This record gives sequence, structure tokens and C-alpha cells, in this order.
Amino acid sequence: MSNRQKQNVAVRTSTTSRVLLVVTALMGLLAFCWPLFLDPGSSTDYETRTPFLFAAILPVVLAVVVSQLSSDGIDVKAIAMIGVLTACGAALRTLSPSMAGISFVFILMILGARVFGAGFGFVLGTTTMFASALLTAGFGPWLPYQMIASGFVGLGAGLLPRARGKAEIAWLCGWGFISAFIYGWLMDFAFWPFNLGTSTQLSFDPHASPLTNLWHFVLFNVATSMGWNLGRALTNVICLALLGGPILQVLRRASRRAQFGASTAESAPQLTTPE
Repeated sequence: MSNRQKQNVAVRTSTTSRVLLVVTALMGLLAFCWPLFLDPGSSTDYETRTPFLFAAILPVVLAVVVSQLSSDGIDVKAIAMIGVLTACGAALRTLSPSMAGISFVFILMILGARVFGAGFGFVLGTTTMFASALLTAGFGPWLPYQMIASGFVGLGAGLLPRARGKAEIAWLCGWGFISAFIYGWLMDFAFWPFNLGTSTQLSFDPHASPLTNLWHFVLFNVATSMGWNLGRALTNVICLALLGGPILQVLRRASRRAQFGASTAESAPQLTTPE
């Protein structure tokens, strides 16, 4: 199989970065799921804990970038590409109609991660949400959770199996559909234990088992957010099906010309593949 036929990742992920990504993923899941095991308190506790979560996220994201820099996984050109895609993604979010769950912000996260790798995708997800908050004055207790959840979207896209052509687009559309629900579930779960109260059948019960509370959350999510998540998922699928191929070609052409992480033109084809 020729190099042209292989699915290459333009920005390789070092072992250290992989460890950091695993740690970050576990920290992110813990940030969302800890109310299942501890009393979450009130909405005031939710807001007061947010700065500490934000302070925990940023150093880890920076650690991933520094690790990539130190291992030549991310060079100046790759950082510039992160900046360009972050700006474009933030602009797409501001242009989204904000109705029925329709949002274009995840398209470049998914496609950028597909071309440049899982580590790149995680960083791109977090920076895109942060930049879009700057544009929309969207700072609040929800922002760190949005950054983590979006990082998961990019991380997952970078870990998809190797494929090309229609099969690759099918994988991306499938992940676009699934990740839209994952993002919505995580964001709903971030506030559900705190803000709904304890007087309904859909409320979080601090005295119930984790499985019982998960079932309450499923009922709550179906009743309140299923349509919104479905709109986001269908938007991802339609945009990726129509625009995924051309955008992938543009990004791959840019990665070949920039020769990310390569010191010479001859070394450019020697790119690692996701495991």
C-alpha cells in the first residue's frame, strides 16, 4: 500500500502526551461524574467549584502542548494551524443559529483531529470553546465543562480507525452523530445534580445508588434534551457528509506542504498512525 493510500496523522502523539491525554480524560470524567459518589450540594456549590475546575484543566492542556513541543510532535506550524482552526471554529459557533441544537462548531474539531491526530484534536476542542466564549461573552460556570466535553469530541475523532474515501466519511459521520449526544449528555450531567432540586421524579437523589441516579438522569435527558441533541447530531452528519471530503483534502494538502514535525522534505512521509 502506498503512502498516498495510508491514513497518516500529520502531528504525531508522543508517549508522554498519550499518558497526559489519558490522565486528562480521567480527570474530565471525574469532573462530570463525582456527584454520583459524593453529595453534590446546591447550585451555589456548582458555581464556586468551577474556578477550581478551570484551574485544573488549563495546566493539563498546556502540559499536553508542552509535551508535544518537547517531542517535536507540535512545531510552530502546527501551533499556527491550531490557531487558525480555533479561530474558524469559534467563528462558526457564533454563526450557528442556536435553535433546535443546530451548531457548526464541532465540524472542524472532528475533521482537524482526523487529519492531525488525537492530541491535536483534544487541544483544538478546548481552545475552540475558550475562543468562542471570548467572542460571545460566554464565560460562566459551564465553560470548563464545555472545554472538557469538546476536547473529548476531538480526542475521539483522532482515534477513529484508518479508512479512506466513503468509508472514512461514514466513520466521521457516525462519530459526529454519537459525539453530539455525548457532548449533550455530559453538559446536562454537569448541572443536573445541582439545579433541578430534589422534589421531582427526575431529580438527583444524594441518598440513592449511582445506577438509580443514572436512570433518573436518562429520564431527565430524554424529557428535556433529546430533541436538542438530535438536532446537533443531524447537523454534524449533514455537514460532514457534504463538506467532510473537501475539507479533509484541504487540511491534508496543508499538512503535506507544512511538513509538520519534519526537519526535511524527505522525512515528511514518515508519519505515525493512530493506534
